[in-house]
Amino acid sequence: QVQLVESGGGFVHAGGSLRLSCVASGSIYSINLMGWYRQAPGKQRELVASITSGGSTNYADSVKGRFTISRDNANNTVNLQMNNLKPEDTAVYYCRAVRALSIYWGQGTQVTVSS
Repeated sequence: QVQLVESGGGFVHAGGSLRLSCVASGSIYSINLMGWYRQAPGKQRELVASITSGGSTNYADSVKGRFTISRDNANNTVNLQMNNLKPEDTAVYYCRAVRALSIYWGQGTQVTVSS
């Protein structure tokens, strides 16, 4: 099992910044993909950004140039730096990890951006 704990969500005005962190614990060996997803009210959960163990990244078009994902393998942490936030970024943000054929999710952290 892998446990994921997110932190760093909150309230910010448009144009502001937040930094999300996700710490993985448990059977963390061979976690080859970590990422952030988000789900707004009434919408499906969607990929925000992901990063492989080798550092390759992937971003949703809507956040390219504004969000940066990074990974600290030594501390089993993945971070999401979010700049120039917009009201449409308001959602619950979830950390996700993939190990072998198993997918693990964190409990989510709320991000609210006011206009």
